Amino acid sequence: MDIKIVKDEKKELDVQVNSLTLVELLRVYLNKEGADVAAWKREHPTKSPILHIEADNPKKLLQKAITSAQKELDSILEETKKLK
Repeated sequence: MDIKIVKDEKKELDVQVNSLTLVELLRVYLNKEGADVAAWKREHPTKSPILHIEADNPKKLLQKAITSAQKELDSILEETKKLK
């Protein structure tokens, strides 16, 4: 997974992510975690999407969203292992 910081300001962060699925997952979790704005855009279907975050501390919020998503995905994995 490649992540490139495009814009890094006090209350705004733009990161380029090479996966459309991942950027949408992060958008959902950022909104759950209380971001003022969490949205993504893509200039062209051949380009990587850019995730735009507005919050008091966008880097910290992004890390919190990643951690929350990872915990939930780990929980789902454990539940599916029990089904075998």
